[in-house]
Amino acid sequence: METRRVLLVEDEKSIRDAVVAYLEREGFWVTPAADGEAALHAFSLHNFDLIVLDLMLPKVSGEDVCREIREKSDVPIIMLTAKGEVDDRIAGLELGADDYLVKPFSPRELIARIKVLLRRSHVTDIPQRDFLKYGDLELDVGGHRALLAGKDLDLTVSEFKLLLVLARYPGRVYSRMELVDKVLGYDFEGYERTVDSHIKNLRAKLGDDPKEPRYISTVHGVGYRFEAQG
Repeated sequence: METRRVLLVEDEKSIRDAVVAYLEREGFWVTPAADGEAALHAFSLHNFDLIVLDLMLPKVSGEDVCREIREKSDVPIIMLTAKGEVDDRIAGLELGADDYLVKPFSPRELIARIKVLLRRSHVTDIPQRDFLKYGDLELDVGGHRALLAGKDLDLTVSEFKLLLVLARYPGRVYSRMELVDKVLGYDFEGYERTVDSHIKNLRAKLGDDPKEPRYISTVHGVGYRFEAQG
């Protein structure tokens, strides 16, 4: 099995050392970084399969690190935060993170989240058709790419899988909980609202007006529906 490479960005040495030890015990290749500047430098030098990113960092904030990485890559990102408010966590997801974990956390739970994200980013359970096309929107399932008018949408892992789940059955209404289960694979407090955050990001990338959507419609009180384009 190929060794997965993880960038761990955490300024608290005790937490960083403990997580590195757990990850290495699980067979991951870990590059630790103690601040945002070191994280961006490491990211420029290596290809990572996943990034664990603390929000509260010296030199360059976790939010800015996430923004800069998202401009260049759709690598899965798990955010670590000491902020317990759902709105704070949603803000991190809207920056492009795929998951979050609130401190204090169990390293075992972090590793479980990492494994779920890596399974989703490297294997898809949906590809009965290799390509889906609706108007000027194309989904390359095998290549894990979405194109609009021939231009790559640069979707994150979660955004791509969410769009793929919706586009697989145009006209079907999915509840938020169904999407949580199919896209994220597990649930905890606040995760239904993360679907809204991913939909918001998707609509922005699709150029979709929520009031007059071409692709993703809101069914109030229920969830979301993909609108087929001819």
